[in-house]
Amino acid sequence: MGEILFLAHRAPWPPNRGDKIRSHHFLQKLMDCAPVHVACFADDEAERDIGWDRKAELASCEIVVRNKPKWRAGIEALASGKPVSLASFQSVEVGNYVADVIATRPVDCIFIFSGQMAQFIPADYRGRVVMDFADVDSAKFESYADEGSGPMAWINRREGRLLRAFEKTVAERADHSLFVSEAEALLFRQRSGLSDEQVKAVGNGIDLEFYGAQDVEAEVSDNNGPLILFTGQMDYQPNVQAVQSFSTEVMPDILARFPDARFAIVGRAPTEKVTQLDGENGTIVTGAVDDIRSWIMAADVVVAPLRIARGIQNKVLEAMAMAKPVVASACAAEGIEATDGKHFLIAQSVAEEARLVCDLLGDAERAMQFGEQARILIHSHYSWETQLADLPGLCGFQHPVIAEAVA
Repeated sequence: MGEILFLAHRAPWPPNRGDKIRSHHFLQKLMDCAPVHVACFADDEAERDIGWDRKAELASCEIVVRNKPKWRAGIEALASGKPVSLASFQSVEVGNYVADVIATRPVDCIFIFSGQMAQFIPADYRGRVVMDFADVDSAKFESYADEGSGPMAWINRREGRLLRAFEKTVAERADHSLFVSEAEALLFRQRSGLSDEQVKAVGNGIDLEFYGAQDVEAEVSDNNGPLILFTGQMDYQPNVQAVQSFSTEVMPDILARFPDARFAIVGRAPTEKVTQLDGENGTIVTGAVDDIRSWIMAADVVVAPLRIARGIQNKVLEAMAMAKPVVASACAAEGIEATDGKHFLIAQSVAEEARLVCDLLGDAERAMQFGEQARILIHSHYSWETQLADLPGLCGFQHPVIAEAVA
């Protein structure tokens, strides 16, 4: 039985943010197929040392702390003609680990999570390569450039152009390139000219047991007014942009109808731009919380007002799994196989976001119906078992077995 080399740009545990949730479940699925070697990065020493109950089952593991300053990565990228995304993740340690594992172990498949890690595929490796891009990153940077101005627009345009060429080269080398939704896969096929067989959609799932638990208690507040919720990693630029827009442009209209309404921004690492919103227009900024489910449980409406988004938004799936009505922007809803007006509501403008949220706050029975329809959909279509059913076959392992850790 062959082995798998799994490369990820962040340690796949704990599964506490969107990309790590996806990589975590992919890794566990592959561990049930064959021995797996893992090479990944951590943001700091504390993250590198975080434990995981299945870590001892890995065939081997290399976690490298990524401490290269952004300015240095930028200079290296300009000097080399590479995307900044690649320069940021260059690592002699990871390169040496990959070379050693391939030289000494029977690695039949390299599974790469996130495009930055594709630079570590050895040029002479002849085994199977499966590349999980998740999203079309180059398109994201092109969107940043289109919406920006000045030096940052130039930087983002350069990043988008170079990443687009790199993504195509990697996908041509890979046996399969995976994306989080059919919309992302279709976009990449159009940009790369590759076939349906080469470019496939493998969606995100939801831990139904976790989000379906009955013992979760709702967050309690002294204010009994309606609660509107946004969840996410709050140093991620699209999330920052989304909450700034909702707090400053949408909440005033909601407060005109519901003066005691609150908008809670819940998620780790809020930037200064986010923390400055606290106390304005009914906005609450919590930072990291012990259990995100308590806030979802307490919410009357969950919003996903992203202006730039790629792939599938886990925040939307999580809220739907807990039977909460969701109002999402068009790009935040893209890729989710749900029906507007039945499972969630899609807003096409800032004004419509305010109107749709107010309609739900003013009609509790209708809001409950949306939540229940959403819950039924998620539980029938979005389990990880369902979403990852084809993954072993794509990696060349048709009959998954519980793999024993090897020395």
